[in-house]
Amino acid sequence: MSVLPSFITKLQLSIENNDFIKLSLGNYKGQEANLKNIYIKLVLLKRVPKLSFTFRYKTRDITKNFEIDTGIAQVTEYLSTGFGAATLFTTAENLVAQLNKKGAWFVKSEKPTATKLAGLSHDQVKERKVVGVNKRYLQDLRLMDANGQVYNAAQDKWKQINHYIELLSTALQAIPAKEQLQVVDMGAGKGYLTFALYDFLNNTLHKNAQVLGVEYRQDLVDLCNTIAENASFANLGFVQGTIEDYKPAGDLDILIALHACDTATDDALFKGITHNADLIVVAPCCHKQVRRELERIKAVNDLDFLTKHGIFMERHAEMLTDGIRSLILEYYGYQTKVMQFVSDAHTAKNVMILAVKKQVDPVKQREILDKIKAVKAYYGIEYQHLERLCGLGGLV
Repeated sequence: MSVLPSFITKLQLSIENNDFIKLSLGNYKGQEANLKNIYIKLVLLKRVPKLSFTFRYKTRDITKNFEIDTGIAQVTEYLSTGFGAATLFTTAENLVAQLNKKGAWFVKSEKPTATKLAGLSHDQVKERKVVGVNKRYLQDLRLMDANGQVYNAAQDKWKQINHYIELLSTALQAIPAKEQLQVVDMGAGKGYLTFALYDFLNNTLHKNAQVLGVEYRQDLVDLCNTIAENASFANLGFVQGTIEDYKPAGDLDILIALHACDTATDDALFKGITHNADLIVVAPCCHKQVRRELERIKAVNDLDFLTKHGIFMERHAEMLTDGIRSLILEYYGYQTKVMQFVSDAHTAKNVMILAVKKQVDPVKQREILDKIKAVKAYYGIEYQHLERLCGLGGLV
């Protein structure tokens, strides 16, 4: 069923007259599985205005950009082959088009809900810190094709990478200026986040950063070094080794350790503390050491009704471990922030601890030691691994 020409004409005129805000298509009853809505905005790509379509599916979003005329033709096509509702938002009005049960379109004008034009920056619309145009490493990592389009299978990883950089962006910008920053990513894996961090520091923030990825699997080390060489990332390298065994040559500016298992997170935190890192970022994985302590002691306290259940015991161990880690970081003068970091669809380990170096406060140090002592006594645990590494056990 064709769409009323007046609606499409209004769409075209709103763009030409610079009062177009956005367009949404809904009530989809077409053949494409799991498609729910399409949201359309005007963006600038290399100073050329285009219509950016966000296709909202049940479990993912896909964005495509079209020339203005092509985009308008696409809207006409979509409203003829499955969508039964559309709302055109302009600075003057909201124009609502609906398809009734008889197959006829009804169009009505309503008061505008927005009167301010949205910015046309493509980066702003996408809210992405990692721009994928002409980035060789993103192709070599099989995240996107030669045209800068993210592969469907890589959508979750792409969102994770950008979310990661977004979470760190403020802290990274605040890092004290130096001739060259020393950055270590411990447990780098295939290097997705390591490459993005290097790119953001050097090419977006224009900080001269030497980035080293430490990874146990030699095949991944070789792969990442090849990709770094192909991308001409001269100050990015990867070495084989474990977090426990790696010994930094001197002070660090940034230490990253994402999903280091159990006490490997403590090893990374200890290296960050002892090598005076200005920024420490960890996303802990597994919390077996403290959980074994809890299961062995089985302390009788006000919370024992929770810890008798396995799933609650696991979550309790996670919060207790990361809580003590945060206190120890604060003891050494770090300002800590614990936030949600969703890594991918296959893990529930989504807590990130971000620590920024500030000043050591002796009064606060005493309070922290008392707090750790009280927590350990309450749960009956003998120690937490980072506490032991730092030699704080005898002080609490």
